[in-house]
Amino acid sequence: MNPIEQLVANFQELVGQVPEILRPVVVMLAGAIPFIEGEVASMIGVLGGLNPIVAGIAAAAGNFLCVLLVVLLTSRARAAVTGYRTSRTESEAEIGEATPAKPESKGRLRFKKWLVRFGVPGASILGPLAIPTQFTSAILVAGGTPRAWVLLWQAVAIVLWTTLATVSTWLALHFVIPS
Repeated sequence: MNPIEQLVANFQELVGQVPEILRPVVVMLAGAIPFIEGEVASMIGVLGGLNPIVAGIAAAAGNFLCVLLVVLLTSRARAAVTGYRTSRTESEAEIGEATPAKPESKGRLRFKKWLVRFGVPGASILGPLAIPTQFTSAILVAGGTPRAWVLLWQAVAIVLWTTLATVSTWLALHFVIPS
């Protein structure tokens, strides 16, 4: 048995200690962690001996539920901040004071440039190559993109990347590392 086969066998033995009913829950929880997300969580599930379909669905569900929570919280925070700014500006207008406009940061200008170039679909689908989906969705919602649009494209990206990772891992286990 080569070292990779031994590693996979040891990992499957370790996962075998978790009750079978809880394995998808563990994969789902792993999918909710930034930088692990659906891709790595599904790989963990498949390597652990879980059915690839169950592993992929559990990983994607965990990742999406976390993104949903981030989007809802960011949306509420943005609404609170923009509501505060609007009421503050109206009260300053009544008094006659004007606040000078604050210039936008280089990072925000760069993000807006990329968002214009690729749009929400591109940012959602290509985003996992650079940063976690939770961060991408928070940036998009904080920037004013509608929640539903962000959730739709994050769901597409999560399903796409998780499926790719799950299928790749399954193929590797069956064709590269024959058991």
